[in-house]
Amino acid sequence: MHSRTFMIAASAACVATPSVAAQRLYVLGKNGARITYTFLLNGVAQSGRIPVSTADIRIDPNDLSNSFVDVSADVRRARTGLVFATQALKSPAVLDANAHPLARFRSTKITLGPQGRISDGAVMSGQLTLRGVTKPIRFEANIFRPTGSAKGDLRQLSVRLRGQLDRTAFGAIGYPELVANTVQMDIDADISAAT
Repeated sequence: MHSRTFMIAASAACVATPSVAAQRLYVLGKNGARITYTFLLNGVAQSGRIPVSTADIRIDPNDLSNSFVDVSADVRRARTGLVFATQALKSPAVLDANAHPLARFRSTKITLGPQGRISDGAVMSGQLTLRGVTKPIRFEANIFRPTGSAKGDLRQLSVRLRGQLDRTAFGAIGYPELVANTVQMDIDADISAAT
């Protein structure tokens, strides 16, 4: 990871043109982030990881709707547990990593949980660009303070995002006889307020 900042819009209600005044910058904490994708290969679940290249996370703790995230991931460094699957993943028929080396997510909105808090569950919406194609995507989002931390202490946070995409919507149509179209995305991250 080149940048220690990451995608935790999940911890904030996100808008396309935020007011910067009350926002706090967050960076990845010591445990970093894990972006895991899961897909069916010949009916068997397989998983892999992709590293984050750059990110901009800005959270307004007093007004979560005034928060924003913009993250890029390096698809050239995507990996699965199988060498041949990793090669196929980065091929022109799937991610086309040489022609489109970065995937990008830019947040647009977060809908808070029933109690008006992200810790109750929320939905993060945004735009994902993959293979040069941009489509809307939604993640179920949760954010938590470390156990034992004070209610208002937002210096350290843990975030969980869960979502899915249809790879064919982005033109990743290769190997349809072997690979299912739906890909699950799981993102876990620890973030810290920048000093």
